[in-house]
Amino acid sequence: MAATIQKRVGLVSREVGDLETRRLPSACQLLIFLCVSLACVGGTPAQDNPAQAPQTIQVKVARVNVGVVVTDAKGKFVEGLPRDSFHVFDNGAEQPITEFTPIEEPGQVLLLIEAGPAAYFLQDANLFAANTMLKGLSAGDRVAVVQYTDAPHAVLDFTADKSAAQLALDSLQFNVGFGDLNLSSSLCTVLDWVAQTPGKKTIVLIASGVDTSPPAAINALQARLQTGDIRVLCVSTSGPLRNGKLAGKAKVQQTQEEFAAADQLLQWIAGATGGRAYFPMNGKAFEETYREVAQIVRHEYSLAFAPPSADGAIHQVDVKVHPGNAQGKGKEAAYRIDHRKAYQAPKE
Repeated sequence: MAATIQKRVGLVSREVGDLETRRLPSACQLLIFLCVSLACVGGTPAQDNPAQAPQTIQVKVARVNVGVVVTDAKGKFVEGLPRDSFHVFDNGAEQPITEFTPIEEPGQVLLLIEAGPAAYFLQDANLFAANTMLKGLSAGDRVAVVQYTDAPHAVLDFTADKSAAQLALDSLQFNVGFGDLNLSSSLCTVLDWVAQTPGKKTIVLIASGVDTSPPAAINALQARLQTGDIRVLCVSTSGPLRNGKLAGKAKVQQTQEEFAAADQLLQWIAGATGGRAYFPMNGKAFEETYREVAQIVRHEYSLAFAPPSADGAIHQVDVKVHPGNAQGKGKEAAYRIDHRKAYQAPKE
């Protein structure tokens, strides 16, 4: 199964810069401590992964793909927008839209699930509620399932069979002892796996936000997300661990800084890709979150434009929707428009 997905791996090209990052070593220990103290379950410490030098990635951009989700002031998804409602800007200069795909076009959804101790204790509230998302997707939307701890493991290739996706979720195995939670390096690998998958693409990251990846992998992810075209929606699994239901209140209060750092990482990942981050605190909130995630996937417009220059620089992307061209009479200022923020131009 992993080999099937990995055939899609595309070498994406650019020099990874030296960006400042924060590792969260104590947060991983925190989640493990909480879970072990609850279940009295032990394990074998994992081997440390050696940090690797940043990889040089080659990028050639013939077109720039931009996925766009539009909601009104009440949070309702705006449907039926024609091509001429959209205006895309490269470093402030409007560009002709060369391709336009309406929301009816099926999408590709990859569920990337942390298989660590936090998820183990939240299976009923979290993954079982994911059935709400599967039911909310359109019949043509395809779903893949990947789980990770120290590295990603492909569980199910893209399929339109939602019952197969549910069976894959039900079959997941979770670690309850000690181990690595390499979020950044795993997400980088999965981005490579789906890079050449055609159509609209979304990764739903279901994780605590703890990241024990080596610094090089964290730097690489930051660089990738800054200019990537795959939307990431983040669903935090750590909420019930901090609200007093699954851990002693006094202990949780001592670790709010670690939880905040994990939340910040998830928010950054989502924001950099034009996605959203969710922090449900109970089973009902998980269900509502997955329902909205399905709606985002179903309401993504896909635009494309040709890069106006081949300077190899990072270009900022902006999208505006003019009022009067959509169903209903909303104002542009009242719309929330989620889309990628940048791309790296080719260099001749």
